[in-house]
Amino acid sequence: NLKDGKVIRPPQVVCYDDQDTYLVVAADKGTASFSDTANAIAKSYGFWLGDAFASGGSAGYDHKKMGITARGAWESVKRHFYELNISIDDIDFSVVGIGDMSGDVFGNGMMLSPHVKLLAAFDHRHIFLDPDPDAKNSLKERVRLFNLPTSSWEDYNPKLISAGGGVYKRSSKTIVLSAEIKKALGIQDNSLAPNELIRAILKAPVDLLWNGGIGTYVKASTETHADVGDKTNEFCRINGNELRCRIVGEGGNLGFTQLARVEYALQGGLINTDFIDNSAGVDCSDHEVNIKILLNQEVAKKRLTEKKRNELLVKMTKEVADLVLADNFDQALVLSYANFYAVKQIGIHQDYIKSLEASGELNRAVEFLPDDKRLLERKAAGLGLTRPELAVLLAYTKIHIKNEILASDIPEHPYLKKILETSFPTLLQKSYGKALEKHSLSREIIATQLSNQIINETNITFVFNIQNETGATVAEIIRAYTIASRVFGTHELQQLIESFNYKIPMATQCELLSYIRRLAYLSTRWFLRHGNSKTENMQTVITHFAKGAKILETLIPTLMGGSTKAYLETLTAEFVKAGISKEVASRIATIRAMYSSLNVIEVATQNRFDLNKTATLYFAVGEYFNLLWFRDRIAEDTREGHWNTLARLTLRDELDILQRNITVAVMRHNKANSQIHLFIERWIEENHRAIERWEKILEMLHSSTSIDYVMFFIALKELSNLIQTSETA
Repeated sequence: NLKDGKVIRPPQVVCYDDQDTYLVVAADKGTASFSDTANAIAKSYGFWLGDAFASGGSAGYDHKKMGITARGAWESVKRHFYELNISIDDIDFSVVGIGDMSGDVFGNGMMLSPHVKLLAAFDHRHIFLDPDPDAKNSLKERVRLFNLPTSSWEDYNPKLISAGGGVYKRSSKTIVLSAEIKKALGIQDNSLAPNELIRAILKAPVDLLWNGGIGTYVKASTETHADVGDKTNEFCRINGNELRCRIVGEGGNLGFTQLARVEYALQGGLINTDFIDNSAGVDCSDHEVNIKILLNQEVAKKRLTEKKRNELLVKMTKEVADLVLADNFDQALVLSYANFYAVKQIGIHQDYIKSLEASGELNRAVEFLPDDKRLLERKAAGLGLTRPELAVLLAYTKIHIKNEILASDIPEHPYLKKILETSFPTLLQKSYGKALEKHSLSREIIATQLSNQIINETNITFVFNIQNETGATVAEIIRAYTIASRVFGTHELQQLIESFNYKIPMATQCELLSYIRRLAYLSTRWFLRHGNSKTENMQTVITHFAKGAKILETLIPTLMGGSTKAYLETLTAEFVKAGISKEVASRIATIRAMYSSLNVIEVATQNRFDLNKTATLYFAVGEYFNLLWFRDRIAEDTREGHWNTLARLTLRDELDILQRNITVAVMRHNKANSQIHLFIERWIEENHRAIERWEKILEMLHSSTSIDYVMFFIALKELSNLIQTSETA
């Protein structure tokens, strides 16, 4: 226990573990009465958490009333439909389900869209069949059943069931099937036993299979029923490769085995995992517990009454739900993005899995991740990790980063610890800001928020890749990424692109996101390399670079020339064609070049040059010395492996250094402050022998049928020598 800041261990017990006073429970039935009973026990023992011991009680957030678990899973469902270019807010879609309307997850889920056409569903008592439902009228009836205490499918108004449908007891020996049902379920049988009919429902060729029930109904073809461990449902269980639905939404737990998910995903099915889809319930409980810990301290200090506390909890219900659903949206998006690039990233994913194994954090066999042989087979077949497998990597990544943050001083950093507020409703931030800073779980909440932020806004292997390339610690990467993301406003840009859901194809959205994430990746490396992230005053660094970046954002497009300008115009035209306004399209296309602004700002700052003139010269140098051609060739190289990746990044860094050095050299010679382009031409004339030598090197490179990294390194070394020679001349 914890009392007055002191840990109280149980009497006459030898404790070998570290001190840990945090203990919460989940009331198994999910009802307020069970939570209230648990909390009453906690209070009787004087446990420090009080009624935060069990969430969802009478003075807590009622998950069923909020519909939070189903709504969270629905974020995944909507994301899957978006990938199919289907807006479920506008178009009817077919569904089969596991559960009934009295259930929290199933019932709430089946009320989330007016376009649900529920063809069939079952629970432990009944089988519901409606082969051609009217979406509008059936929704009204489902709402009525949801609000009817202890309802079952037998309470469904038979007059509203379409021809050939009905409600049947699972205790029946056999069920005669109408022509309409046979067509809806895609079967030929004239009659089936209840368990066989359930198998047919699970295999139905529909848009969505919605799991809101209890039990494991889908295994992999390579698994036995004994492997599953759910004997009750083995007679109606099917294999993952037998599913014909396009999407699975796992509002319930353990409906699929992990291998079943993988098997289904490998044949093109869209599915995450249950711990992704139905995480909103637990997330809501986390928020409730953290809020109660804060407010209970205020009650104990007589600064708040319990009645007022309970009123505050009610007032914050909607915002708590919004915070939770934002988490679900972000996780569905990061998995969608990772899945889109899974084939391209399979080599990196393989290295990452090995790294997690080597550190003892991951057991590949336990998590059903493919071994190296199978990964090579997938690569040869043009396949990557499936979404269920990526979900496992996502979970381990967030846990790893959170633990690394907790082991560092990051939670105490004056700038970074402000993220604590983002986990709480604005009402608490305004009224209890000072108390919030002393929250007993502040370090853990900060670590969780930072871990979520960096992965949700980048990708699963972002931190791993940068560590491999720079040797930086997680804490150092967190600092550098925070600076980079604030300088360029990548969070706001991502939100802008997210708002294009259903307005542009999913592939276009992923492409747009990739530009932002590439900028975040390169600029994070830049701040690590240049040491700016080591300062304690991160706000000063952010303000300085953000100010310069804002100026250059409008200037850079006018400085581009040649192939780069043509590419920018082509890219903008493509985005406009996809349905994005020209202004926004141009801004997003410019992101590709915004990384250069960091070099321009630093050169101008260190040498006290005019920012606009420095930018003009910097881009002109790239054109005159054909450095853009080098960057394009580097970007086009697709050779895999750690050393090839490092070689490309090192070459890019060398190009940056050379372009900076040439810019500085020319600017220092421009004492008359003449026009930039005229002075470059004059500088080239004065150094014509060095320039001629460089042009010959370029000619040899251009005429070569195959260019490797060695040739690039030699060429850049030659250019570096030429610059030094010109400066001493």
